[in-house]
Amino acid sequence: MRNEIRITGLSYAAAEKGVRQNGKILLKEEIPLRILVCSDSHGDQSAMQRAIREQPQAQIILFLGDGAEEAAAARAQLPPGKRLLTVRGNNDWHCGAPDFDELTVEDRKIFFTHGHLFRVKYDLYAATCAAKRRKADLLLFGHTHEPLIDYDDGLYLMNPGALCRAWNPCPGYGTVDITPAGILLNTVKL
Repeated sequence: MRNEIRITGLSYAAAEKGVRQNGKILLKEEIPLRILVCSDSHGDQSAMQRAIREQPQAQIILFLGDGAEEAAAARAQLPPGKRLLTVRGNNDWHCGAPDFDELTVEDRKIFFTHGHLFRVKYDLYAATCAAKRRKADLLLFGHTHEPLIDYDDGLYLMNPGALCRAWNPCPGYGTVDITPAGILLNTVKL
């Protein structure tokens, strides 16, 4: 396993000071850990930066490939305390990132990949099997440019869609909130 991230207090330190949401003071265990999920920027640096700006509470950013240069530029501009992990897409020819990776956050295992090696444009069987073999709770993938949220026999699945307008008339990204109550997935239009 490449990334064992044991984040138990992402923004939780702020909870001790009293984090407010909709006028209510949240307890430490009520504050979700937010992960920003982006994919397929295909040269659109402004879309990547906009997604990061729109999700300031996200401490982890997962980039699912096809835009390694934009991910590297975004990583260089991240404020302290944020982390960006990336995998290689089928158009990231000179990228040294892995083809897939996994990380554990709040005792939830996430398997993430661009998806082309698992043929996700045709079906999700190979990617789902790969995630389940690793005992993942969540599978994240890109490549199709189509947003998707699904659940399959104990495994959450999400494709955030594509960031770039050139490849997708409705660009967007995804968010993952991990709370003690469970996992919440959302796709967001840019």
